Amino acid sequence: MPKPGRPGARNPGKKKGPLKGTGGHSRKALEGRGPTPKAEDRAWHPAGKRKAAEERYAAAGGKGRPGVRAVGGNPNRKSPKASDDTETVTGRNSVLEALRAKIPATAMYIAQRVEMDDRVKEMLSIATNRGIPVLEVTRPELDRMAGFDGVHQGVALKVPPYSYAHPQDLLEQIIDRGEVPLLVALDGVTDPRNLGAIIRSTGAFGGQGLILPQRRSASVNSAAWKTSAGAAARIPVALAANLTATLKEFKKQGVFVLGLAGDGDVALPSLELADRPVVIVVGSEGKGLSRLVTETCDQVVSIPISAATESLNAGIAASVALYQVSTLRASL
Repeated sequence: MPKPGRPGARNPGKKKGPLKGTGGHSRKALEGRGPTPKAEDRAWHPAGKRKAAEERYAAAGGKGRPGVRAVGGNPNRKSPKASDDTETVTGRNSVLEALRAKIPATAMYIAQRVEMDDRVKEMLSIATNRGIPVLEVTRPELDRMAGFDGVHQGVALKVPPYSYAHPQDLLEQIIDRGEVPLLVALDGVTDPRNLGAIIRSTGAFGGQGLILPQRRSASVNSAAWKTSAGAAARIPVALAANLTATLKEFKKQGVFVLGLAGDGDVALPSLELADRPVVIVVGSEGKGLSRLVTETCDQVVSIPISAATESLNAGIAASVALYQVSTLRASL
């Protein structure tokens, strides 16, 4: 009696299948149906449906992307091409302030069936008068433009990259207007939402501008625009090649440098320099002020807080300091 083989093992001595030829049926079955078609070539696939829609749209003489149509104006106007060097400003306050400030926008996007309040009506009026293309898009398209956590409120505006001022020019312009400088400098603040909040607070409490270092700093991007609620269109932001050197130069011109730190030498309510030209330096929430910047400060100021709270967010700390300085100035 033959020994049983291993379960599942093939006996090479025994031929499997029919002894007669099958006409190559098995070989043809192995050949399959050829290579898998691309997604865009499959009619039932979303990519295929999108391609078909684009072909129908092009055949009808359409311009731009399907699902995006011009609102008013010349129907033959070409939609502006998307570009990586532009920023998308979202939110009704931010878009309206950018339009009021005459930021050279290239296109305005508005969601289908958007609620038409007074702000939206003013946006449309300004955009029409300035010849800015107004395009109606779907809400999913606006969601994509606004980003992962963007809140667009049904409107968006394409603007060129932010144009930074030079720190020295910013200071001279303030002095030429006969104003007492109140500036904010950021040292290691990398969150654009913190930057946007500080821009907003600077405008609210009488500040005239901000100074950012070129390295290790947030930039004025779409997130900063949104958080600033449009203040980025009014409050200039300067870019310093070297923040420490810029602060030292400001000191030579009579500007006092005040750093914010939890272990500061002077409590904010006891500040005696509020009526002088000042620049308030805000450090990162984690590391605080850098060593070189701390050594450059005329005073390091602390904000009294409850012992149960370790520290304040950079945006909140800047707001408290700006409020205190503006209040002290108003009482003089």
